[in-house]
Amino acid sequence: MDNDHASKSANWFEKYGTAVSVLVGLIILAAAVYFGHGLQPTTQQASTGTNGQPASPAVDIKNVKTQGDPIVGNANAPVEMALFFDYQCPYCKQFDQTVLSQIYTNYVQTGKVKVVFKDFDFIGPDSLVASEYEHAIWDLYPDKFYAWYTAMFAAQDEENKGFGDEASIQKLTATVSGIDAAKVAAQVKAKKAEYDAATQATFTEAQGYGIQGTPSVIVGTTLLQGMKDYATVTALLDAQLKK
Repeated sequence: MDNDHASKSANWFEKYGTAVSVLVGLIILAAAVYFGHGLQPTTQQASTGTNGQPASPAVDIKNVKTQGDPIVGNANAPVEMALFFDYQCPYCKQFDQTVLSQIYTNYVQTGKVKVVFKDFDFIGPDSLVASEYEHAIWDLYPDKFYAWYTAMFAAQDEENKGFGDEASIQKLTATVSGIDAAKVAAQVKAKKAEYDAATQATFTEAQGYGIQGTPSVIVGTTLLQGMKDYATVTALLDAQLKK
């Protein structure tokens, strides 16, 4: 992990977390940055430990919390997928444009799969601002969420050095048809504390699943960490659809 990431991430956690969560968060953060910048992590599944190593945390999509988080797809879709991501993460942009876009067309729009979007913010302050606006969009314009989400990744550039601050997000929000950007900004101002608490709760939830980086996906009882291709993710979706 480079010094720039370390100092910015530490400052962010000191501002928004308790003393205990700072310590735990920084440990997880070191792995998160490592995962988010090129490592090809292994697939985690609910299992017993091997070679004297402790078992990976058990995961089950049925236990993933969805209250207040954006969900795209038919509410009665037979399969659910949870996506843990960071709006500043370049690998999340790659996942959105090369994997999720196809899943949306071939699985979500056909009623087979619904996707719940979970913020795993670790890169810095712009990540948190994006999450605040995401929650406001979901509260006010849920039918416009996916269009806004894809626009956010299309605009993504360098981490915390360009697009992603509040002014740029407000400007982008105004370009999404059907959204009143001023109303969204007012919603963020009024509910900032609530939205920040929700984002912290999701981060803590993700830690409980053993998530150490973005993008990460839970389907059924399988956790995929790191950038995966379309075939790998849809193999899990297809297996669940056959059950």
